[in-house]
Amino acid sequence: QVQLVESGGGLVQPGGSLRLSCAASRSIFSINVMGWYRQAPGKQRELVATSTTGGATKYADSVKDRFTMSRDNDKNTLYLQMNSLEPEDTAVYYCNAIWFSRSFWGQGTQVTVSS
Repeated sequence: QVQLVESGGGLVQPGGSLRLSCAASRSIFSINVMGWYRQAPGKQRELVATSTTGGATKYADSVKDRFTMSRDNDKNTLYLQMNSLEPEDTAVYYCNAIWFSRSFWGQGTQVTVSS
């Protein structure tokens, strides 16, 4: 089992920044695939960023050059640095981990971009 707890969401003005964190209950060094997804009201959940251990990070076109995902293996934490936020980024953001072919999700954290 992998428990994931997201934090760092909130209300931010357009052009602002937020950093989301996802704390895992086990060593993320052992988790092959981790990523961030988001779901806006009335829309399907979509990929934001994902990476494999030691591999390149893949970003959705809509967030490229604005968002950066990183891992801290010592803290068992996955981060998502979000810059130049736009109203269209408003959504619940979820952390995901795939461990031994099983998919685990956090409870989500709300990000609202509004003036």
